[in-house]
Amino acid sequence: MYDIIIIGAGPAGMTAAIYARRASKSVLVLEAKGYGGQIINTPDIENYPVEAHISGFDFATKVYEQAKALGAEFVFEKAVDIKAEGDERIVTTTKGSYSAKAVIIATGSENRKLGVDNEDELVGRGVSYCATCDGNFFRKKKVAVVGGGNTALEDALYLADLADTVYLIHRRDEFRGDDATVSQLKQRENVKFVYNSTVTKLNAEKRLKSIEVTDKNTGETTTIEVNGLFVAVGRIPENQNFASVVELDRSGYAVSGENCRTKTAGVFVAGDNRIKDVRQLVTATADGAVSATEAIKYIGTLS
Repeated sequence: MYDIIIIGAGPAGMTAAIYARRASKSVLVLEAKGYGGQIINTPDIENYPVEAHISGFDFATKVYEQAKALGAEFVFEKAVDIKAEGDERIVTTTKGSYSAKAVIIATGSENRKLGVDNEDELVGRGVSYCATCDGNFFRKKKVAVVGGGNTALEDALYLADLADTVYLIHRRDEFRGDDATVSQLKQRENVKFVYNSTVTKLNAEKRLKSIEVTDKNTGETTTIEVNGLFVAVGRIPENQNFASVVELDRSGYAVSGENCRTKTAGVFVAGDNRIKDVRQLVTATADGAVSATEAIKYIGTLS
């Protein structure tokens, strides 16, 4: 039996592993794909303390190597279930099962995509899912934001201070986000609203050059020249397999306090898969530290 099993080898999960190993706890990290999570798709991180410029891949590799050097064990299997039996927490994967005194779920969330051709290929070459991460690369350029919720509105407002022109594209004729933010955007001369429309094509050479937008009412298509496209149509948290031990909100995010504790004793959550206001690299690593510390405290209460 391990002291702590961590599900997910993104920044939150690997940071939790570091903190747990430094407390001399035995740690197993289960990861379905490869270490790093979503951050490996970021070509240049500029907003993390200490490192002014580092690629997401290099950042993830450094954290992975640090956790490995401290003695954390990594197994690349997908976790599909968690059961609580007395003081034992049993994690089932696609290949077997593992036991621990505590479990930290750090599975993160995936960006909901537009589903158009070349979208994946153009990530980091004009297509982004994080305005605060990548907006600075588009100073004085033309960009578009897709979405109608608060994230899209806030992204557009943030980009309006950087970009030459911001096209805000929404599939309806009114936004789901806060009216106050919409009012602020309408006061910005460089923000252009494109209602009742969807992005149906991405035009690129080596980088994004323009987008095709289709009016849902008329079927008319328009080509808009942009250097960047920021997709803000929601995220999909990866918690569905653990709904028996973790309370989820309507969107599937794990319910927890800032202490990362869930409704089940000995089960914790960390990172982008939990309810939180800010989803950034620095808050993911902070969750990793907090969840590991709380798990260590919990283990100390066991007989």
